[in-house]
Amino acid sequence: MATRMKLKLKTVFVLYFMVSLLGLIYALMQLGQRCDCTEHDIPKDRTISRLRGELHRLQEQIRKSEATKQPQKPPDRQPTVFVITPTYARLVQKAELTRLSQTFLHVPQLHWIVVEDSPHKTPLVTDLLVKSGVTYTHLHMPTAKDRKLQEGDPSWLKPRGVEQRNEGLRWLREDRRAQPGGDNQQGVVYFADDDNTYSLQIFEEMRSTQRVSVWPVGLVGGMKYERPVVEGGKVVRFHTGWRPSRPFPMDMAGFAVSLKLVLSNPEACFDGEAPMGFLESSFLQGLVTMDELEPKADNCSKVLVWHTRTEKPKMKREEALHAQGLGSDPAVELVDFIQQRSG
Repeated sequence: MATRMKLKLKTVFVLYFMVSLLGLIYALMQLGQRCDCTEHDIPKDRTISRLRGELHRLQEQIRKSEATKQPQKPPDRQPTVFVITPTYARLVQKAELTRLSQTFLHVPQLHWIVVEDSPHKTPLVTDLLVKSGVTYTHLHMPTAKDRKLQEGDPSWLKPRGVEQRNEGLRWLREDRRAQPGGDNQQGVVYFADDDNTYSLQIFEEMRSTQRVSVWPVGLVGGMKYERPVVEGGKVVRFHTGWRPSRPFPMDMAGFAVSLKLVLSNPEACFDGEAPMGFLESSFLQGLVTMDELEPKADNCSKVLVWHTRTEKPKMKREEALHAQGLGSDPAVELVDFIQQRSG
């Protein structure tokens, strides 16, 4: 009985082994055969076909839209801001002009007219302007000797920058009239001293000037600010600490004039003989009335320009070293030394 059971188990084992071996052989034979996967490809092909159809339909819609679309007009060119800056040789001149030029780099459509108080264009200013990256015109016009401030004179004794601003106006009128459009060209004229501080916003505020626009100026006239006082959208008086009865008691940095107005009034200029504090009024009186002034900077409630002044450097140690023959190397450009000595 036991022998019989052993034979049966052996037979089952052999049969199991044979079936497994045949299964393995069949599997190995199938590895080299191509698989007919057509039934799997059908859904994929249908998806690709549908996407191609969608793409074709969208392309047709785009073509029809382009065919019916009206050609767009190029955006209107914004008015140019012409900035007239008088400058003169001094130890801080290059620092002032560098700071100012780097402000102007951020103002689109700006043309800088730099007028030196000099009988010639100096290398320092010439080189600075060439490297500035700003669109510029370089002019020069010396101040008459009898109008120059002497050493020790207070800054308010005589008006400064008169000849230079007038030379900038002369060039601007001559240059613009030679351009297409003549006296009808759009633009704004602003007088920016090289030692003031300007917010970029002030240039966008003035760009829409129709005649004369005005705004506050900070740190001027011994006050925190001076400003036009606006009521009902009109300038009615001026907040100023000195002679508010002047026709236009404003700082030079507190107004801009439309180019069209400057071109249509060729005689308008600054009067070098004007009494102290009346230089701005001498220019504006023939151009505009108070009622026509255009308040900017949120009805003249925001200060966007400051009448800053750089402290005059103290050179006592430099002078002492110079007396010993140990002064700073003049080859290191800080000022135009020839102009500094001749001034």
